[in-house]
Amino acid sequence: MSAPKIFTIKETESEIKKLIKRSKPMISRRLQVLLAFKHNESTGISKRLVSQQIGVNQNSVQTWRRLYIEGGITLLMSHAKTGYKPSIINYNQEQALKEQLENPYNGIVGFIELLDWFNKTFETSINYKTFHGFVVRKFNAKIKVARKSHVKKDKLAVEAFKKTSNKSVKKLSPKKEKISKK
Repeated sequence: MSAPKIFTIKETESEIKKLIKRSKPMISRRLQVLLAFKHNESTGISKRLVSQQIGVNQNSVQTWRRLYIEGGITLLMSHAKTGYKPSIINYNQEQALKEQLENPYNGIVGFIELLDWFNKTFETSINYKTFHGFVVRKFNAKIKVARKSHVKKDKLAVEAFKKTSNKSVKKLSPKKEKISKK
């Protein structure tokens, strides 16, 4: 087992504690590791002991220690997470997709057909998983939906059917008279 690495930390304990309170949880873990190294600055402490105290992997402790030695507190507190990538579907495509999803007479019954329509209409080649995730996230669409109306269905015939079906449901049945025994 090798000796613990001894290095000088420029910030005071109170400065590190203030930074811990103001920072995000991901960065505060790094600062807690730095604080543990600060407490044992003169004698040194092994990365294994620090990892046990803080509750993180010793490889993370080693990486964070190296970051601090190379670039100080600014490099330690920076991270490479950039957030979400910009969408590959622009606003106009999104609006056309929304109209297509809301149209009950489009004849599309699943995500694969919707993706085919999208790729043909906008001359793209979007991955199914990417497209599916976008549609579910943006429009709360579900894979299993109610059966769509047929594209060639006659609207007038549907209205006529609805008008006649209401009358057939409301047929008056003869009332049964209650015979009471006296």
